[in-house]
Amino acid sequence: MRNPLPPGLAVRNPDALIFAAEMYALQFDQLAALVGGDKTARAAAARWRALGFAQTARLSAGPDWLWVTRDGLTACGLPYTAAQPGLSRLAHIRAVAAARLALEATAAYRAASPFWRCERRIRATHGVGLRQHLPDAEVQWPDEAQVPWAGECWAVEAELTAKPPGRTVAIMREILSRTGDYGCSSDEAMVPGRPPRHARVLYVCSPAALSTVLRARAELGPLAARVEVRDLPPGALL
Repeated sequence: MRNPLPPGLAVRNPDALIFAAEMYALQFDQLAALVGGDKTARAAAARWRALGFAQTARLSAGPDWLWVTRDGLTACGLPYTAAQPGLSRLAHIRAVAAARLALEATAAYRAASPFWRCERRIRATHGVGLRQHLPDAEVQWPDEAQVPWAGECWAVEAELTAKPPGRTVAIMREILSRTGDYGCSSDEAMVPGRPPRHARVLYVCSPAALSTVLRARAELGPLAARVEVRDLPPGALL
């Protein structure tokens, strides 16, 4: 499910514009996957540029990039700070967007219509000065969904490079032990006896990161059962 459209967003392909805003940026092949083809993607980008809602540029190898401007964010009702995506983050931005596109294409996702809470949205509510790890996204499954994991909240992590194994273990434990929402006070973040916020964490990994993530999961003991590890979808790498 795309996030709800704000009233008055009178543009064609509004869900794709919001998707681009939430993911920081998109390359044109990913935009094409959202709107039904390359020709439609380029027409949508041209309209958004004319409205002042988006900018495009060649920032890396592969297709051009598109990101949403301040006016575009305002039109979408999103409180984020507008900025061109940093070059050092492009590979990760593409990988997370690819993971979202792949998950949203599954039959279970389409049937259940969960809510994808992007890292940008999580960061917007995160307390200033709190030193906490933020996942790349959350997937919040409705209680009434006809899937075995109805009512669960998943954390999503896209791993492109191998972190130090100890750091990866610490991140997994932090995610799986968390009880409060992001933005809550520090004493509410991990309360003994309360159910965990995340029923599981889904790691989507590049070949370079896969072995480290698997070794880290093996060190978690019983918590390892709540860590799902998958390959990044085809075409996710920059």
